[in-house]
Amino acid sequence: MSAAAVEHPCDGGPDSLLEEANALMEQLPGYRVEIIGGLLTVTPPPDAAHANVLTELMIPFLAAGLHSRDSKVLQGVGLWLPTGTDDYVIPDLVVADADIDDHLIENNCYDPVAFRLVLEVTSSNYNQDLKAKVAAYADANVPVYVIVNRKHNRVHVLTGPVAGDYAHHQVYASGQQAPLPESIGARLALDVDDILKAGHRKPRD
Repeated sequence: MSAAAVEHPCDGGPDSLLEEANALMEQLPGYRVEIIGGLLTVTPPPDAAHANVLTELMIPFLAAGLHSRDSKVLQGVGLWLPTGTDDYVIPDLVVADADIDDHLIENNCYDPVAFRLVLEVTSSNYNQDLKAKVAAYADANVPVYVIVNRKHNRVHVLTGPVAGDYAHHQVYASGQQAPLPESIGARLALDVDDILKAGHRKPRD
């Protein structure tokens, strides 16, 4: 999703960056506000194609039985980051432990330990998902990070989090299946063609 950085004013306004983020969310309904590495970003509402990708992805995740007693498939759930005092992100889609409610930390955000997989669908500012969030999710020790890269028509599957990065980075193109680690709770491979087609905007006449 595209994102614009917002500078934190030196004087006036809310006392903390987190309070400023919450104030922005009230002022901009439908926008996504996140704090990564102490930098506050504001993301406009997604386009229909972005939402269509998420719907397309829900089908195989649900069919694999990942929304069950043991795990949940969720959209728009906050993940608290260890990279800063107020850092958090809101992934597009996650596979989390079923007891995620027991891992609430602050501000409707949850401990990364409850997350088995996070997934982002890119928009215009794809570098946010391909760089800043790679480091953030790796530092949070999230086992699997999937990126639907609409800019370059690829699906990235990152596993093996290490300091600020992932040890394994597999890239899949149209015509391929993107297998996910069974550690998420099921054997599952994503059809890259179906996902990328869902993410294409129809040209205007």
